[in-house]
Amino acid sequence: MNPRYLMLALLLVVGVAPLLLPPYYVTLLNYIGMYALVVLGLVLLTGVGGMTSFGQAAFVGLGAYTSAYLTTTEQLPAWLAWAGTSPWLTLLVGVVLTASVALILGALTLKLSGHYLPLGTIAWGLSLYYLFGTMESLGGHTGVGGLPSISLFGLKLDKGENIFYLIWVLLLVAIVITQNLLNSREGRAIRALKGGQVMAESMGVNTFRSKMVIFVISAVFAAISGWLYAHTQRFVNPTPFGLNMGIDYLFMALIGGVGSVWGALLGAGILTMLKQWLQDWLPHLLGNTGNYEIIVFGILIVVLMQRAPGGLWPLLTRLIPARFKVRAKAQNIDASATPLPRRQLPKHGELILEARHVTKRFGGLVANNDMSLEIRSGEILALIGPNGAGKSTMFNQLSGVDTPSSGDVLFMGQKINGLNSRQVARMGMSRTFQHVKLLGNMSVLENVAIGAHLRGKQGVLSAALHLDRREEAELLSEAKRQLERVGLGDYLYEEAGSLALGQQRILEIARALCADPCLLLLDEPAAGLRLKEKEALGILLSRLRSEGMAILLVEHDMDFVMGLVDRVVVMEFGQRIAQGLPEDVQKDPAVLEAYLGGVE
Repeated sequence: MNPRYLMLALLLVVGVAPLLLPPYYVTLLNYIGMYALVVLGLVLLTGVGGMTSFGQAAFVGLGAYTSAYLTTTEQLPAWLAWAGTSPWLTLLVGVVLTASVALILGALTLKLSGHYLPLGTIAWGLSLYYLFGTMESLGGHTGVGGLPSISLFGLKLDKGENIFYLIWVLLLVAIVITQNLLNSREGRAIRALKGGQVMAESMGVNTFRSKMVIFVISAVFAAISGWLYAHTQRFVNPTPFGLNMGIDYLFMALIGGVGSVWGALLGAGILTMLKQWLQDWLPHLLGNTGNYEIIVFGILIVVLMQRAPGGLWPLLTRLIPARFKVRAKAQNIDASATPLPRRQLPKHGELILEARHVTKRFGGLVANNDMSLEIRSGEILALIGPNGAGKSTMFNQLSGVDTPSSGDVLFMGQKINGLNSRQVARMGMSRTFQHVKLLGNMSVLENVAIGAHLRGKQGVLSAALHLDRREEAELLSEAKRQLERVGLGDYLYEEAGSLALGQQRILEIARALCADPCLLLLDEPAAGLRLKEKEALGILLSRLRSEGMAILLVEHDMDFVMGLVDRVVVMEFGQRIAQGLPEDVQKDPAVLEAYLGGVE
């Protein structure tokens, strides 16, 4: 459904709700708005970035307690006294403090992976929760009362129907900011975190920075929610900021759709309303009181994860008639966008890449042993060998994914041992992968645009405020040009995961070309291609060679290789056993022995 229509519908509902609903339901909507703000951060962090956090409630507490302390403490330090004069100033302090804490906690925990990351968030979430309860200046477990109400343009927002509009306006602003961010260069980098980090790093994306960005944003959203909560209740204690509430926030995200911006609002609404109804109904049905709603929620979550693992929002969007669904259109790409600046390719025959006596050991296993090769501008070099010969290991060392145990790799005359793949990509090397690495739910166009990440400069703030449109048009226009160049111009807006394997490999080449490299590393690009597709690929690679690009090709299809490349290097058991012109290598006894098991 068109986000603009959703926004207009939400604005209409928000505008009339306090006028039509009883105060009880207005209060419930206030809580839904505050909860949705926290869940929106979880959508970014967990649904988009793939990082599960149980500690968001602690960030809510930071925002709430910062404002509570500053507005109720009589003798603030002189350097901080200014902040206690208005709740709006405490919001500023709370956001800065929460962002600072998030930076520290992110640096400590975001390098963890697997189950260690959520365990880490539980650890610091509990730590902050107990900190709130043990500090006497924060009222201990008793809490802090007497918070002032928020004033806006002389109007005191001391009632639910008054603060209602502030809560929902802030939520709508957060939704717009999130959507703007996701539909940008920075957003593509963030979406690549879930299942595509190796690919993203090879395209120049600083994945740790992207993780930190969404971690801080989600913490700031939570802090704003905490500030609203504190001045709505005008009282805070540690209870709403514990691990149980952190789990509730995750439940909200799961119910609504952890990967959907609008799912945050849906999940917060369903869980909040359902909890209230169950708390009212179940005691009457069962004849006694208790936390029966927790049992019901547990059962519902299990059923939901089985029947609709993506949450309810994607399920609802599938029920919408096709004519009401949004589909990206070609005119969204500005045909008048300025072409991105191109790299000056080296002179024909100039040495581009050189490997000198490269050895790679994994414990007692020697994957590459004293490997040497070189490739020059305007040349296609094939690296071939039987399965297990060490080609992929060598490929990874040349591209910065791995580091040689000994020996040197020089690119454009500079030693790149120890440089990461992101730094190597910035120098002008781009690659594809043996096992296709695409973001299946993203469009073909957006997948290729990731390759141009290093060619853009606009940051997170520009993306969030929608000030990056000119650069975005240039990046998408470049992605479209490269897709048309490789013959996928008719698939711009298809989901990348829906393409055939051969088309996905061609898409990877388009993505690599979008980085404007002077050296292209292709890992089995012809695998899965039909004859006509291989012929088209050969024509494309020949054209790139004539333009002065250097191409290193790892391939098993000998017919494809021998009719295309200029030179061949053959590997077996991690060593080079032959090199030279294709026709000479095909006659080499060592090569025949490796491939055919011997000659008579």
